[in-house]
Amino acid sequence: MIGRLHHLVIDAPDPQASAAFWSAVLGDPVTFDDGDFVVVSADEETSGMAFQRAPGLVAATWPDPRVPQQMHVDVMVDDVDAAREQVVRLGARSLGGDVYADPAGHPFCLIRRPRWAPPIAAG
Repeated sequence: MIGRLHHLVIDAPDPQASAAFWSAVLGDPVTFDDGDFVVVSADEETSGMAFQRAPGLVAATWPDPRVPQQMHVDVMVDDVDAAREQVVRLGARSLGGDVYADPAGHPFCLIRRPRWAPPIAAG
C-alpha cells in the first residue's frame, strides 16, 4: 500500500452549501470549514468528502455530453423510492432514472443496497 484516501475533494462555487447538502445525505457532520475548504466526515480523524471553492466552476450537463462529468458519487441506500424524495427535498435535481445533480451540479446515483452489504443505519 502506498497510502490511504484522505478526502475526495470536489470543486464547488459554494463549498458550505455543497457540504450542507452532502452532510444531510450521508448523515456525517461538517468537521472542518475555513471558508474556502469544507470537510464532511464521520469525525475529525476519518476520511470524507471535501469541497473547495471554485468560483468559475462549469457544472456538468451529463448525461448530455456538452460538459461531461468529471466524477460522480454512488450513494448506497436501502429504499431508493424514499431516498429519491429525500435528496430532492434537500435540493438535488433529477437527471433521469436514479441519477441526480447536487446543488452545485455534480452528478450522483442512488444505488439499491446489494444483499451482501449491511443495512444502512437510518439517520
